[in-house]
Parts: sequence; C-alpha cells; structure tokens
Amino acid sequence: MEAQKPDYSNWSHESLLQRVTELERQLKEQAAGFEASSLSRPRIPPPRPKPSRTNRVFDPAKYSTRLIALKFAYLGQRYNGFEYHVNNKTPLPTVEEALWKVLNKAKLIFPIDNEYLKPGEINWEGCEYSKCGRTDKGVSAFGQVIGIRVRSNRPLEREGNEQSELANCVAQTEKESVHGIDTRPDAVDVASSPLVRSFPTTKSCPSSPLDGPGHESAVPFDSIRDEIPYPQFLNRILPEDIRILAWCPSPPPNFSARFSCKERRYRYFFTQPAFAPTPGPAGLTDVVGDRKPRRREGWLDIQAMRKAAKAFEGLHDFRNFCKVDPGKQITNFERRVFCADIEEVDPRHGLVGYVGRPGFGPFESSSSVLQNAAEDFRGDEVTTPRIYTFTVHGSAFLWHQVRCMAAILFLIGQGLESPSLVSALLDIKANPTRPMYEMATDAPLVLWDCIFPREGSECRDDALDWIYVGDDRMAESGKAIGSTAGDGKFGTGGVVDDMWKVWRKRKIDEVLAGMLLDVAVGPSVEEGSGGVRPRSQRIFDGSNSPAMKGSYVPVLEKMRMESVEVVNARYAAKKGLPAGEDLEAPAFRQVVLNRDDEFNK
Repeated sequence: MEAQKPDYSNWSHESLLQRVTELERQLKEQAAGFEASSLSRPRIPPPRPKPSRTNRVFDPAKYSTRLIALKFAYLGQRYNGFEYHVNNKTPLPTVEEALWKVLNKAKLIFPIDNEYLKPGEINWEGCEYSKCGRTDKGVSAFGQVIGIRVRSNRPLEREGNEQSELANCVAQTEKESVHGIDTRPDAVDVASSPLVRSFPTTKSCPSSPLDGPGHESAVPFDSIRDEIPYPQFLNRILPEDIRILAWCPSPPPNFSARFSCKERRYRYFFTQPAFAPTPGPAGLTDVVGDRKPRRREGWLDIQAMRKAAKAFEGLHDFRNFCKVDPGKQITNFERRVFCADIEEVDPRHGLVGYVGRPGFGPFESSSSVLQNAAEDFRGDEVTTPRIYTFTVHGSAFLWHQVRCMAAILFLIGQGLESPSLVSALLDIKANPTRPMYEMATDAPLVLWDCIFPREGSECRDDALDWIYVGDDRMAESGKAIGSTAGDGKFGTGGVVDDMWKVWRKRKIDEVLAGMLLDVAVGPSVEEGSGGVRPRSQRIFDGSNSPAMKGSYVPVLEKMRMESVEVVNARYAAKKGLPAGEDLEAPAFRQVVLNRDDEFNK
C-alpha cells in the first residue's frame, strides 16, 4: 500500500519549517550517495579527436614527365569562354581555369613559381602548355586539344653512379627551378623531348632520355598500357560538363596544339523552323527577288542558305565577317575555308509536332505551289522541327568569324537578303569596311574538331595517334582507377554514363517544353487565324526567340564601321606599340618573349 500523504493544512508555521529542514537534509544525503557510487565506477575516457589529415608532401623530382596531347569536350553555357586572362575577373569561371585546378589537384603538373602571379592564380609556366582553340563565352567544344607536360608512371631508373650525379644536378639548379622542370623561355609553344625526368638540365648536367635502350631493358615499361590512365583519372574530378575523351602519348617534335593544328571544324546548330511560325496571312513574309511562293515567318530557305555558304569556300579576306581586335594589331584577314555547307543533323521525327499541321507549314496553303517548292521538306511531310547545322572547316578563324558568317546566312534564309550578299561582303574593294550588322548568338556554336595532319603532307586527315577512353590498349592502366570503373567508357564512372545523366536532364526539359507547346496551341487551328501581322520585322540570330528590329534595313545599306587600319592605328598610338606589327604572328610573339626574358633577368 502506498504511504498516506501527510495533510499539511493543519500544521503550524514552526512545524512546517522543521519539515522543510528535514527534507533538505534527506536530499543532501541522497546526492552524496549518488556521487560516491559514481566515483566507485570505472570512468570511460572521452573519444579521442581524429587527427587532422595532413597533405603528403609531393616531390616532383621523384617522377618522370612526358609531353602528351589531350582531346576533351565541354558544354560552354556555364563558362566564360575557354581562355583565362590574368587580372580579368569574370562572372563565370573559364574552362582553362577548371582544367588547371584539376591538373594541380591530381598532381599531374608542376608549374614553376612566378613572382608576378599571386598564389592560386593560373600558371602554366614550365608545363609546355599550348591550346588549340580559344572559344568565347557560351561556346561549346567537342574536340578541343591542348598539349601539356604531365607526370608519368614510368619509374626513374638509375645507371651506375648516375643517381648521385643527378642529385648533384638538382642541388646545383635548385635556384633555377623550384619544382624541377625544364624552364626554357620558349616552353610555351615548343615541346621538348617526349619523356624526361621532372628536374631541370644544365650545360654541366645534361638530361639523358628515359626512353633509351639502357632504361628500356632495365625497366620494362609500356608507354600506353602501363601509363596513368589520364582520361579516367581526370574525369573523376572534373565538372560533369567537361570530359576528357582521348590522349595522344607521342605528339611529334616541336608540337604545339595551336600552331600544329592545320584545320579547325565548327558547327552552328539551328532549328527548322527557326522560331514559332504564325498561322494565316499574318504569318507570311515578303521575300527578296522573285522567290515564290511567299514564305511563312520562322521557316528558313535551306537551299538559299546552302548556296550562300558555298561562296565562303576558298581563300578570302574575311574582315567583313569578324570583330576587329585592335589589341592584336592583325593586318592580314585572309583565311582559307575548306568546306562550308548546311547539313541536316537528324531527319527522324520528334516532339513539337504541331508545326506540321495545316496553317503552320513553310508556305501558304496551295497544293500546286507546294508541289513545286517542297524540295527542302521531303515532299512536305513535315511533322516536327528539324535540326540543321552550318558546318565550316578552315585553317584558322578570326574573332567571331563563324558567328558573323552564320548571322548573314540566317538573313538569307529568312528571305531578307539575297545569297549574293556573301560574295559582295567578300569583295573588299567594293566593301572595304564592315556594315553594322549583329552577329549570331553564342550558345549553338561548337568547336567540333581540331585536325593535326602529318607535317609536309597534303592530306588533311588527323595524324595524331589518339587513345580514346575504352581503347583496349589502356585495359591494364584502367584497373589502377578501381574495379568499378570498367574501361572508363561504359558503366559506373564511365564517360558515357556521366554524359548520359547530363543529356537526360536536358532531354526531359525538352520533352516537357515540347508537350507544353502542343497543349498551348490546342487540338485545332483554323487557316485564317493568327491575328494581325506585326509591324516590326522579326530577325533570327540563332537565339531562342527572334529579335524585333522594326523596318528592316538591308546589310549593304547599313552604317559602316571604321576601317581596320584606323582601328589598329588608334590603338597602337594609345599603347605605344610599333605601327603595322601583327601581335598574333609567331615571329613577333617570340620577340616579345625574348624581351620579357631579358627584363626578368
């Protein structure tokens, strides 16, 4: 039975005070008992804090290095172009910046310290780094190439007293190279021997090649199978929209990704129709010349664009198809275009099928007219938008050249200009200055490939021996990454699996947006619907929606920019540069390098 609780209501004041005093005494005795029992128990020590992870000191002198070429791809929308510029902060990172950080994190490069650069700034000095293309902000690349000297798996084999002699060399040249890499002044554009030790050489201490007979017999090493799997290694830490596709283990002597490249290939993607067509008479546009029938706004004349593109082929002065950069003082604007064409990417049907319904077709609804003007559309069985590219191959390109070429072709495709406009703008005597037209937008442009033919050969085929991800020759080295990596191409961690995730997200966005377009248009559209024709001319520039430009002014009637000579002369006078010198010419760049070397000494 529970003890009966006392009734304190009748207790006197003195009795209550005595009761409180007694309860306090009992509470102190219980607390003392608990403390004594806790002291008698064994005390459990608190868990020790984990020691902080210290980065292992990486000694580059313990590794050999080799000059290789890397071929990689990137989606350019999240980047401020490819090239990084010192002291030029950009709202978005550059691709070059991302590459440099990953190569350093992986301890594949050992740049020489530069007193003029702050810690953490991009520094390629001593890496024999060269790049092929310098894409602008928003532009992608699927075949970009760089040349670079990287760490190799090949062991450093010593012969006789060579180890002590080489150690003395390192001590003698410690002040010349902090990280132990060849520091020749022209290392930016000129490659040294394919495989060397990662410490410097001097006249008193020459470097012996690591691929000689003595080393080959002493240390068996397959330069591909036993090497670091560079693509798999880098793809594990690169952002998801940058992927190494292949590497070349043996570039030719004096290889430069920029100057050894003899052909660059670009593709500019666009849809057909270029933008949403308007049904009914309001959607029909006036055309230049005698081209009949009237085209519906948004649809491009592919045949006219193809005819105009062919005029780009050959050696021409493209000063009217570029943006002049006075900082480079370029005076020669002649470039050779090997191929220029309009190509369909994928003829299969897809979403946004409402553009194939009556009232949305490329021409006004007339059966007799459609039979004569449907060459571009395969008998007018147009059910969905199609994807085309302006494909152009050339030896080299000027700043914004491809985007300016695409902009003129779009004006021709819309029927606002004649295909003869290309020839007129290439005629420098008749048009010595560029009209003020706007270039095409950046996002659809892709540097598709870079070609390195054999030196002295007339053939334009790529002669570099590329080892692509998944190549059987890299089977053994792929195991170094981990058992779950497979061949680096398919499966978990493979380049295909990574890019599939990037593609699928964008594909689902496309599917939902396409479905929404069909829902917005509705199940049926009457032939005469579409409202009143807008007063402002809509101009397609490659972007997601056309620009409203008011009354259209033909290109040759627009205001003209200043001549190249005036722009260059004003900049040269402002900067104190020698007039008429092309800063992009290799000879001039070498003079500048030599001057800098003398200054640094």
